[in-house]
Amino acid sequence: MRAERIRVLLADDEHLIRGAVAALLSYEDDLLVVAEAASGPEAVAMAMAHRPDVAVLDLQMPGGKDGVAVATALRTGLPECRTMIVTGHGRPGHLKRALAAGVRGFVPKTVSAQRLAEIIRSVHSGGRYIDPDLAADAISAGDSPLTAREAEVLELAADGAPIAEIARRASLSPGTVRNYLSSATAKLHAENRHTAARLARERGWV
Repeated sequence: MRAERIRVLLADDEHLIRGAVAALLSYEDDLLVVAEAASGPEAVAMAMAHRPDVAVLDLQMPGGKDGVAVATALRTGLPECRTMIVTGHGRPGHLKRALAAGVRGFVPKTVSAQRLAEIIRSVHSGGRYIDPDLAADAISAGDSPLTAREAEVLELAADGAPIAEIARRASLSPGTVRNYLSSATAKLHAENRHTAARLARERGWV
């Protein structure tokens, strides 16, 4: 009698990649892809509906929830589901956010399907796998110098929104927004808030 298979959710907005990974994992006798999702909110909904053992999440997805936000939601709503992040944009700050959210695996998209299957099994059994290169980068990059409020305001400024719009979305006064942006820009040694936002994103701090 075959042992119970590990139930897997795949979430990635790139349909070709997601489909290819699902097809490759189907060759593994002990793995079963029970659901797929193309956005953060869909990933949460599919996880709650299908209750997978392991959720394999792309870091960057549309819908207002990235992979770490999905992992955070599942940690509360479906604590028995273990989560993994697979990303083509591994930044040190992203790794730290993922670990804080209880993510058990953090791997680059360059990983082979066979290796991904091995990591899924390890994560399912209670293990943890962090890509060595990403871990080394995280250690060398250090912690973000930004406060939570500075990071929030800087992220809102990243798409070029005017001060008044940022203030409205953050429920702050325009003067307070300027102060936060000025402080964040100075801490990152950037010439303006747009450069500061880009630098913070590159380092995974927003």
